[in-house]
Parts: sequence; C-alpha cells; structure tokens
Amino acid sequence: MKFYDLSRRMCEWERLDEWRGKIRAILAKSETGMISPFHLLSLPGMSAGEQRACADLWMKTRIEASAAERADLAFTFRSAARPKIRLGYLSCDFHEHATSLLLVELLESHDRERFEVFAYSYGPDDGKGMRERLKKSFDRFVDIQTLSTSEAAQAIHQDEVDILIDLKGYTQATRTAILTFRPAPIQVNYLGYPGTLGGEFCDYIITDPFLTPPGSADDYSEAFAYLPNTYQPHGRQSPIGVRPTRAEAGLAEQGFVFCCFNQAYKITPDVFDIWCRLLADVPGSVLWLLKSTLAEGNLRNEAYQRGISPDRLVFADDKPQVEHLGRLGLADLVLDTLPYNAHTTASDALWAGVPLVTCAGETFPSRVAGSLLHAIGLPELIADDLESYYDLAFDLATRPEHLSRIKHKLAANRLSAPLFDIRAYTRHLEGLFEAMWQRYRNGETPALIGETTDWHGWSFRPHGETTPSECERA
Repeated sequence: MKFYDLSRRMCEWERLDEWRGKIRAILAKSETGMISPFHLLSLPGMSAGEQRACADLWMKTRIEASAAERADLAFTFRSAARPKIRLGYLSCDFHEHATSLLLVELLESHDRERFEVFAYSYGPDDGKGMRERLKKSFDRFVDIQTLSTSEAAQAIHQDEVDILIDLKGYTQATRTAILTFRPAPIQVNYLGYPGTLGGEFCDYIITDPFLTPPGSADDYSEAFAYLPNTYQPHGRQSPIGVRPTRAEAGLAEQGFVFCCFNQAYKITPDVFDIWCRLLADVPGSVLWLLKSTLAEGNLRNEAYQRGISPDRLVFADDKPQVEHLGRLGLADLVLDTLPYNAHTTASDALWAGVPLVTCAGETFPSRVAGSLLHAIGLPELIADDLESYYDLAFDLATRPEHLSRIKHKLAANRLSAPLFDIRAYTRHLEGLFEAMWQRYRNGETPALIGETTDWHGWSFRPHGETTPSECERA
C-alpha cells in the first residue's frame, strides 16, 4: 500500500482493483496497523462494515502499546455536579481550515449559561484572523502541541472536561490516540472524520438519520447521536466576494459550466466517465476543477481517452475563502464525487447559490451531500445510482427552465431551511450534549439519542429566518 495515497492524489486509477483486493486480504487476515482507515473512505466498493474493521485493526496495536501507561494513570472522574457542562474540542485545525470555517459560528453561538467551552490545540498558529477569532470563541484555549499523548490526556483530565469532542478522526496530523487514554467521561467523534473511529474509546458520533440510518448502527463503534436535520454546521456570516468575470476565472464567455472543487483523490473513474458523457452530450460545456499539480495531466489524458478535448477541463487556482465563494457563482451546476462526497465544498456551493447534484451511497462519506440537500429542502437533487445521477445533471444542463426553478428554490430556502440556521443547529447539538451527560450521570451506557426519522417532511418558510420552534415537521 506504499504508493496508494500518491496514486489517488495523482488520479492514477489503473491499480484500484488491486488496491481493493490487497486491503480486503489484510482485513481478512486481521493484520493490525497496516492501513489507515482514511484510505477506505474514497475507495469504491468498500462497505461501512469494512471501514469499521479497518479502524479496529488500525488502533489495536496502538491501544495495546499504551496499556501500561494508561493503567498507571487510571483516570477517574468527579461525581459532584457543576452548574455548567464543560466541553473540550480537540483538533489541530484551529486556524484557516475547512473544519474551522464550518465550526466558528457554532462556537460563538454556544450558550455560556449552560456550557463552558475549552479548546485543545495541537496545530500551528498561522497568524491569520481565523485563529484569533477562534481563540475568542473559547473560554479557554490550551496549546498542547509540545505535550506527549499521555501528557495531553493528563492536561485534559486535570481540566475536568466533561465531554471531549474529537474533530480529526483519522485525517492528516491527527492525535486521536489521546482519546484512548480516556481523559474525559464522555468522548465524541464529530465533524472532521466521516466514519467510525473503531475500538472502544469513543462513545458517540454526531450524525443524522439520512447520513447513518439506524439500520447501519453495527458498522459504527460509537452510539449514534442524531441531529434532526444535518450533522454539518454552517453559519450565515460567511461573506461572498465579488464575482469575477468568466475571463478572469479562465472560463469561456459562453457554455454551460459543470463544476467540482473536491480534492483530486476523491475523483474515481466511474464518476469521471459520467462527467465526460455530460461534456460530450452538452455541446460547449466545460468541467471546472480545482487545480492539482499532481492530477491535472492525468485528468486531461483521461478526458482525451474518453473522446473529450483536454481543454474542456478548466483548472481553478486555490483562492482565499471570500474570493472562492465569489467565483462559485460562475458555475451553473456542481457535480459531486462518489464514494467520498463533497463536504465543506458542498455547503459552500449551496451558500453561494449554486445547485449540487449528488449520488448517495451506503457509507457515511457517500451520503454527506445528500444530508445537506435534505437540510436545504432540495432532496430532488439526490440520485440513487450513477445512471440517475447522469440523467439528473443532463436534465438540468439542457433544460434552462428546470435549472432556473431549482436555483429559485435554493435562493428561497437559503435563509429559511435548517442548513444555515446556526443558532437552531447549536441548540440541537447542545441538547445532544445534555442528553449524553444525563445518561452518564444516571449510570447508563451510551446509546442512540435523538430522533431516528429523517426530515423528508420538513416544511420551510419561504422567507425569513427560522427558530427551533419554527422548524416543525409537516
């Protein structure tokens, strides 16, 4: 598996079947610590059960290696109640990062009469405004970069954190191993990693009923904590920059613009086949992708092999968030990837007023965009299979009146549907935290909390903001 990560970032797909076979052989032999669970999220054909098995094996030797040290520490927890529940957010991304862009308004919205909010940061200070804004949103900001895993766990335990919330999972630069020391009585997997952590060191995963239906519970080591709309927070204060001209963005003055700003490793040959079919069937259209030095040449070659002129792929430079949101308005339709959907890039597109077509799979990362579309009141943009995905995208690209209706609906729902109602979202999340804490105080083991039905029946006000009481099921 030495070159798997590089091959995915380069969009070299010839060995995908080989990689999948090797991974399944490793899982069948229960070989520990061989494959990062993150790699399975974007590999077509891997089930949520296989993702859990990989996570269990990934952490097994690490947990065994720290057993003596953990036994020596033997953390215990206070029994006396405090007036406020103490939350601890653990991450290395408390700076200009996708996770922080999603999270910052939630942190600022926490009810300080009911919660204390601490940060435990093991990432760099990039010196940008987001870092300072985040620090102000916490009651206490603790830098644990220089601490060992056990020292970091001790620091969290000494602060008497009630609920420790991991924002990284098995993504880059993670220190999720801190959770294996059990420094808090309740530990939660949230937002940063779209899958289970495996093992027995995390109690809950924040999710929603579309993302992880109740019947999928066996594929997760954590108990489901269901939010009523979508698991992903997104506020209403993200400024949208000035829209550039098409020429300034490197786009031709005419022609339909299909867009996908997902990272290159998420692109798979089956999905790329669909994209090239759309380019062939919608004359003059282009595919607008995020620039990738590693992948650009291979993607142009893959397009050529499918009969598409390579110059119909247009690559966009990385931009600051405000400028990025501004240029998104040049796109006519965002096309999603499978099995690893758009996450922040999906909600960014919807915030910028651009419709998104997705295909929902059976794993957490393959259902994220569908979750967001439900929460914005556009479930009709969710396809069940790739052929339906093509049909939906082709219909929107060739029937301007249909695309116009969808855009109008998106504009009407943008400030009335739950997706961007960060205050209501925060109250719902806090309700889950209180339910977790109550179960712990009652001596109950973690179990599913939150409503288990999905939100197909949400009714939305056509205009204006919602409050929690206004979000009533039809």
